[in-house]
Amino acid sequence: MRVIAGTSKGLQLKSPKSTTTRPTTDMVKEALFSILESMDIQWNRVLDLFAGSGALGIESLSRGAEQVDFVEQNIGACSVIKSNLEHGGLTAFSRVCCSDAGRTLQNLKDPYDLVFMDPPYRDRTIHQLLLQFSLTGLLNDGGVVVLLHSSRVEINQCYGNLLLIKQRKYGDTGVSIFRKDSAH
Repeated sequence: MRVIAGTSKGLQLKSPKSTTTRPTTDMVKEALFSILESMDIQWNRVLDLFAGSGALGIESLSRGAEQVDFVEQNIGACSVIKSNLEHGGLTAFSRVCCSDAGRTLQNLKDPYDLVFMDPPYRDRTIHQLLLQFSLTGLLNDGGVVVLLHSSRVEINQCYGNLLLIKQRKYGDTGVSIFRKDSAH
């Protein structure tokens, strides 16, 4: 696993030694960032929920994000994220929170431009978490939430004012991209 583009291009990333963590493949990551770069979005402040190795947030930092917050419940994975950030010289632009995603969202204050959610495929909270982004001030107007999920999971067209704008399938991985529409 490596950083694909930007200032940290080629940086090798460690992956947690866990059966519950499913690293995002380079192919999916490359396709996802290609989609994001083709859209007119800001990504100054990024949140990487269910961060695993931190690969998505680190890729964001490499491509110009000013600040990335990583949230991961698994203590071993948190150590891997911190190690990857140190190895890439990116600790000054990031925070790592080793906690449950739902509980952490209740304590965050500043809004984000881009949110990655890459939960375990068996996680049943994704619909509630998407709705939470719609109902709180955690996402800027026009902000984007990227959900990586099992391609077999049914995803709604909207969650409050989060509207599904793109959806792709890459084998077992589904990618659903939502934009916050304050007029909705």
